[in-house]
Amino acid sequence: MSNGSTPPTSRRSPRTFLLVPAVLAALGCAGCGATGGGTASEGRPGPDRPAAAGQHTPTGRPDDSAEDSGSGKGEGKERGPAAGGGPLKGKVVVIDPGHNPTNRDHTAEIARQVGVGNARKECDTTGTSTNAGYAEASFTLDVARRARALLRKEGAKVVLTQDGDRPYGPCVDERAEIGNAAHADAALSIHADGAGAGNRGFHVIRPGVVHSGGADTRKITGPSRDLADHIVGRFVAATGSAPANYIGDGKGLDTRTDLGGLNLSRVPKVFLECGNMRDAQDAAHLTDPAWRQKAAVGITEGITGFLRD
Repeated sequence: MSNGSTPPTSRRSPRTFLLVPAVLAALGCAGCGATGGGTASEGRPGPDRPAAAGQHTPTGRPDDSAEDSGSGKGEGKERGPAAGGGPLKGKVVVIDPGHNPTNRDHTAEIARQVGVGNARKECDTTGTSTNAGYAEASFTLDVARRARALLRKEGAKVVLTQDGDRPYGPCVDERAEIGNAAHADAALSIHADGAGAGNRGFHVIRPGVVHSGGADTRKITGPSRDLADHIVGRFVAATGSAPANYIGDGKGLDTRTDLGGLNLSRVPKVFLECGNMRDAQDAAHLTDPAWRQKAAVGITEGITGFLRD
């Protein structure tokens, strides 16, 4: 996530967490356990705030309302079945594709301030991009659609916070509310980072304890940490990617209290930063449709493991 400004210093959790077995096995690869002193971009605080009067205000796109499609030339295009039988039958999953490809055309709207419980932040940002210009918002929407198709096959009802069907946003508070209104069993916000070159790998951001200004994460911090552990383990296994070498002490886990999409959630929710778009090695993965499909598999398996435990 990047808002176009100088990224803040990486925020590290003071707590120490044990890795799940899949991560421990994967960390045998070269560089997996490296740590760095780089900085992480603002973790897309996300967009969320109800639209003002007269603005488009969707309540999220349910899994049976639209065709799955990839970006650009129709990669991954598929009409998925409605939720049916499978291990996730009866479960609701909200997938939040970070940013919006046309946010760049609505800078005034996304710049307005919204409440995130303990502060006020921008409604949304444009996100970051690779050095060659592949937008984070295009990446997140493509991976979200792929994950939706896979989760449907597991029997889940899937709601996207946006499906390329609105001019900008939604704002971060609205993104959180979509998950709350759906009574989601799990929610995941998909992003890609915009840190400096040489900073590479993925990490999962969990909500810290916030109890202020309408935000109260006390009931979801525990299950959200469990969800994060499952995502880390399965993302390593599915993609072969290593946990970030610049944030999270090599464990692929971070905790934050400044993201509206987490602060305002009342359901278990995490952010997944799939890699660093400004690093050539990570960018090669993020721009590869085959790797994006692997990312969707990791997301699906992580969510499935969490919901079946």
